[in-house]
Amino acid sequence: MNPSNVIIPRDTPAWRLQVWVSFAIAVFLCATGLAFLPGQDIDRAFMIMGYLFCLSATFMLSKFVRDNQRQRTDTPLWRWVVHGGFALAMGLTGWGLSRMSINETYKAFLLVSWLYLITTTFTLAKTLRDAHDADLAEARHSGNAA
Repeated sequence: MNPSNVIIPRDTPAWRLQVWVSFAIAVFLCATGLAFLPGQDIDRAFMIMGYLFCLSATFMLSKFVRDNQRQRTDTPLWRWVVHGGFALAMGLTGWGLSRMSINETYKAFLLVSWLYLITTTFTLAKTLRDAHDADLAEARHSGNAA
């Protein structure tokens, strides 16, 4: 194969737009649900911290899985920290949501928007990492072709 004909796969602009719009919608829905959360301020603060904890744990888990897809590069203890942090974030946020004394319809809205945020975060993390990997492959190819 001629090195100048190497095709580096990239996501389409439409896919990248869809991923970012979907993530923005999820953040908006979560923020709206939390901003108008009935009840005590302590419940609102707990849920905001829980959503942020879940968001960061999701990015961390995505990175960990991607970094270790070909070979294990991280220690077993770090594996426990990453998976445990994600499980703890999801568990505590779910527990906090379930124990709140609010209307069941409102709980359902918060639950669905929270899960939508988590799934769009995984998709966004993958899309960003794919773009990074394509940039690296392109740089390597340009360096080898020169």
